[in-house]
Amino acid sequence: MNLFQIDFIKFGLKDVVDVMIVSFVIFQVLKLVRGTRSVQIIIGLILVAGVAFIAYWFQLEGMTWLFSNLATFGLIVIVIVFQPELRGVLAQFGQNRMFRRFVTLEHRKSIEEISKAVLRLSELRHGGLIVIERRTGLKNYAESGKELNSELSSEILITLFTPYTPLHDGAVIVSGDYIIAAACSLPLTTNPAYRKLYGMRHKAAIGVSELSDAVVVVVSEETSKISIAFNGV
Repeated sequence: MNLFQIDFIKFGLKDVVDVMIVSFVIFQVLKLVRGTRSVQIIIGLILVAGVAFIAYWFQLEGMTWLFSNLATFGLIVIVIVFQPELRGVLAQFGQNRMFRRFVTLEHRKSIEEISKAVLRLSELRHGGLIVIERRTGLKNYAESGKELNSELSSEILITLFTPYTPLHDGAVIVSGDYIIAAACSLPLTTNPAYRKLYGMRHKAAIGVSELSDAVVVVVSEETSKISIAFNGV
């Protein structure tokens, strides 16, 4: 079914669907890399593509030969460079509502592991700051720390927050059933109501909950109390 035709160019319903799908994919990719170092890489790739287009347009034999050979393994290079982003895309597909009914038990297990770790940290009077990712991506905060991508367990969480260990200072970011990163920096709240709140962990917990829909669990090193920050409260 053709919607309109200009000379030899035909544009039908199938083309509309095709354009919408491609636009959606591009939008999701841009949203995924927004605020990360990958933006600089994408800009570099666009510049390289522009140079390649000029080379083909003006029939520069040397440049054309170079870009033709680069194209043979360019896809592999892109997969390697954007490996964290591709993993994030797959993780988002896995967290889609359509698939959540199949992973409910796993998420319950994750909550149990976090709860056990938090209670143990409270008993030991070790400070803790755990950010649980929901719909809003936290990749820009994860990139400020040490990337882990390890399976979530209470033992690992307790070890990460043990004093004097390399990664004990900062926040741990959890996504689904994985610990994405540790020793992460978070924005501090500017809310005057929390100005007198003791401890940088609590201010950081409220700060990141103001900018995302994450649930943040805090264990106070001074009082051993457990607090939860959500939606800026």
